[in-house]
Amino acid sequence: MRVAVVGCGTMGKSHIENLAAMPGVELVAICDNNEIEVNKTAEHWQLRAYVSLDEMINMENPDVVSICLPTYLHKEYVLRVAAYGKHIICEKPIAPSIEDAVEMINTCKEEGVRLFVGHVVRFFPNYADIKAKVDAGVIGKVGVIHTKRIGSNPARARAWYKDRSGGVIIDLMIHDIDFLCSVMGEVTSVYALQTQSEQNDYALVTLRFAGGAIANLEAHWGYPGPFTTAVEFAGTEGVIRFNSEDALSLKIVKAASAEDNQPAAVAIPQSPAFHNPYYYELKHFLACIENDTESIVTATDALRALRIALAAAQSAQTGMKIDIH
Repeated sequence: MRVAVVGCGTMGKSHIENLAAMPGVELVAICDNNEIEVNKTAEHWQLRAYVSLDEMINMENPDVVSICLPTYLHKEYVLRVAAYGKHIICEKPIAPSIEDAVEMINTCKEEGVRLFVGHVVRFFPNYADIKAKVDAGVIGKVGVIHTKRIGSNPARARAWYKDRSGGVIIDLMIHDIDFLCSVMGEVTSVYALQTQSEQNDYALVTLRFAGGAIANLEAHWGYPGPFTTAVEFAGTEGVIRFNSEDALSLKIVKAASAEDNQPAAVAIPQSPAFHNPYYYELKHFLACIENDTESIVTATDALRALRIALAAAQSAQTGMKIDIH
């Protein structure tokens, strides 16, 4: 399967690295409007570089295009790629607004192409195992859930995160929103608190699920320590806990180079699995295209997560509980 990547920032390079290691995948090209960066990235991975999406698609004829661009560009590029009849993998969140997301989903259906959205937490082995155990009733009926996702502030390196990403709820916490919905089902109400400054964006969100469970979600851009995620499910018959710091069986600390001292655009969470979770995610999406099967995370799921995240952002601004219909 021929795959091309659009965007050579942090996520674009992650997609390139994982696709390049995947059997049965021919990674053909990278496209970015930053000519210097796209040429450097293409040279490193021995790919062809383009600054024009149209030229890349016409010259390379990929089966799939992976879009790793800032959120506010997702709609434009998804619609452009769909018009060529190419399947699409798009990084999360699906779009900045419900209207954009709905248009993207509907257009892809009309063009007969598949749209996959990269809610990668579903593919982390620890989180997948938690879902399997909750689904199997290992801890009984779930009553209370806590999640945490904290790390450095990406706005230090990429200004668009501050003004056009939607903030820590829509860009970061949406990972946990999607995961919890995949385990617990529909959310009926949202209440949120958020504090923002030049250095920090911190949010606490409470979700009530249709089944009665309550979830408290924490997200923080500006945390001075390492990127950390945690989750706890408390049920009538037990508790399941996971903390990414506890899961690291081997820690390596290296002296930083001059390049390492540059602020990272966005932290990429790691997993002790043999492959990076992005590898499993991308492999799954491509297998769904090849075998014409449904994905474990759909574009409709991504729309649901966005709807809840936007409601949480609205609650934080108004101080009011928001009902989800």
